Amino acid sequence: MNKGVYYSLLSIGLAQGIKIPIYYLKNKEWRPDLFFSTGGMPSSHSAGVSTLTTYIALQRGIPTIDFALSLIYGLIVMYDAQGVRRQTGELTLKVNSLNELIEKIHKDESVEFKQQTAPKKLKEVLGHKPEEVLGGAVLGVLVGIAGHCLTKKDRKFSKFTLRF
Repeated sequence: MNKGVYYSLLSIGLAQGIKIPIYYLKNKEWRPDLFFSTGGMPSSHSAGVSTLTTYIALQRGIPTIDFALSLIYGLIVMYDAQGVRRQTGELTLKVNSLNELIEKIHKDESVEFKQQTAPKKLKEVLGHKPEEVLGGAVLGVLVGIAGHCLTKKDRKFSKFTLRF
């Protein structure tokens, strides 16, 4: 595996790890299971693709096909993370509340309602708010820059150049 992949996976892991203390600060509840969940601040999808795109830009240059592919792919992933997946999550909230309403209706009726097993609630947090995507993108850019600086042979930030 190349270093761009390593740094991207690192930023995904960092984003997932950061979700736990951020959630704790907001809700005063410790939830280590958030490390393996989707949604939340920051977006690990955005962090991963932003790290890779930044790393490629700094290592190979902006006019390369590598950068173009990574940038377009990254924009699609970030758009999907806050667009389609977010809408799916909101629809899931409505479906779950509809199921609760149906249960209440059946409890009030005199007709007996038989169900072998209760339906499993759908996962409600699938996508990201725009600020969560932006947070992941910022984290990704920072990890990409750090990865580039650590990869340089002389490791001096003063020699940092961006090729156009």
